[in-house]
Amino acid sequence: MPLVAISDREFTQFQRFIYDAAGITMSNGKQALVSGRLAKRLAHHQLDSYSDYLRLLESRSDPSELQMAVDLLTTNETYFFREPKHFALLRDLATDAREKRQTMRVWSAASSSGEEVYSIAMVLADVLGDAAWEVLGTDISMRVLQRARSGHYPMERASQMPQDYLKRFCLKGQGSEAGTMLIDRSLRQRVQFQQVNLNEPLPKIGCFDVIFLRNVMIYFNLATKRQVVSRLLSQLRPGGYFLIGHSETLNDINDTMTVVAPSIYRKA
Repeated sequence: MPLVAISDREFTQFQRFIYDAAGITMSNGKQALVSGRLAKRLAHHQLDSYSDYLRLLESRSDPSELQMAVDLLTTNETYFFREPKHFALLRDLATDAREKRQTMRVWSAASSSGEEVYSIAMVLADVLGDAAWEVLGTDISMRVLQRARSGHYPMERASQMPQDYLKRFCLKGQGSEAGTMLIDRSLRQRVQFQQVNLNEPLPKIGCFDVIFLRNVMIYFNLATKRQVVSRLLSQLRPGGYFLIGHSETLNDINDTMTVVAPSIYRKA
């Protein structure tokens, strides 16, 4: 089936759709991305235009299709141990928690396919062992959460992972699985994944010592950034740390946090 062209008007409608559904501001010029990701859905439903597909979504007659469209239009790109200074800080905090015999809870609020969550879990397992620690990973996309729960990745995603962690926490794929790795079951069982839309009231997930919200705010407009950050900070314990992407800042978004270092904030 030939690729159906998307008109400027239809693209604008999908910009509004993904903003309403996920709070994501899709920049102009992404027509090829939208048509490339949604073309198979048009073919599946035997639809002739993106307007027809949008009408199907807006009818809300098929919630699973709505979820699939959101999944396809949210970009998920990550790898293990991205931004090492955050994991150095996490190691220091875990060491402090061990000495004080305190529980440690960490939330990866936009966990994508799980690399960030397992990176966090490896550090906590290394420092705290069988002591009380928890890692929660949340994302709006059911598709990436499913991948995260499987813990199965291409080996190149682990290029930044410490070699001892690779040997200790990962199984190397053999035969037909060559070139891939699987997170060890004992580590997978220590983490939790849950679907959460950061633009809606949060479920009861408790408070955390550290919250990661990295490389997510670039997709939100200013008003949405302020709402999301405020919502997340309400789940951060006093003295807790809030980590964002190295190209992001809380300037004009939230003035209640103390800057510890670029991309690292602490709650009073």
